[in-house]
Amino acid sequence: MKLFKATITAALGLILAFPSAANTKTTTPNLEAINDRGTLRVGMSTFVPWAMRNKQGELIGFEIDVAKRLAADAGWKVEFVPTAWDGIIPALLAKKFDVIIGGMSITPERSKSVLFSLPYSHSGVQVAASKELVEGFSKLSDFDSRRVKIAARRGAYTVQIARETFPKAKILQFDDESQAFQEVLNGNAHAVIASSPKPEHEAIKHANKLFLPFDQRLSQGNEAFAVRLDEQDKKAFFDQWIEQRTEDGWLKERYEYWFSTLDWQNQIAQSQ
Repeated sequence: MKLFKATITAALGLILAFPSAANTKTTTPNLEAINDRGTLRVGMSTFVPWAMRNKQGELIGFEIDVAKRLAADAGWKVEFVPTAWDGIIPALLAKKFDVIIGGMSITPERSKSVLFSLPYSHSGVQVAASKELVEGFSKLSDFDSRRVKIAARRGAYTVQIARETFPKAKILQFDDESQAFQEVLNGNAHAVIASSPKPEHEAIKHANKLFLPFDQRLSQGNEAFAVRLDEQDKKAFFDQWIEQRTEDGWLKERYEYWFSTLDWQNQIAQSQ
């Protein structure tokens, strides 16, 4: 599907119609340059299941699907530029690539350096609980008890969420997230709290022992594309694409595949 190839001119015209939105002399050519080149250069970092290598060494994952679909809709090729996470914003600012599509959450601090698109996915914190120890538990208040032990990784944001959500519960902290999950599997803790998709994936792997007691995550993040601050034309174009892929359900379907199932697991080496 290449409907966006035909709408680039319309997107640019929209920006030109609103001079206050940006300095069009510097922003409009940014999108035109990608169109002329015919290739979208995407900065990303490898992290399961956002982006990873399959057994053939090819990049796969949620972010890879997103970038490939965006490029295909626009009639572009896509070039991935793997970049260390701690240097990905400086690399964007140095024009090593056109956009970051790498599960980057919108934060006030990052917004000082980059311009974010609309959110295209929503990560968060989830709970996986012991089927044996919390049978019948279904509400947050059921876990907020001095008799309940909740495991978490030491120093992680999830510890703060656990304390805020379950102030009465005993929070057990471990240096490794795998140890926290093992504590629940061994029957020594009622539940474990971690960032998605770890709880979802572990509940699938250990369906006889673990389950997700809550449909909604305890906290929700907003991930977006990131471009340079003066690139309003790119933002407008990416926003339009995100809106359409959200409305037709494609983004949700891809997110659910990578984050709520393990159907893709046999494609990758087990060490990832």
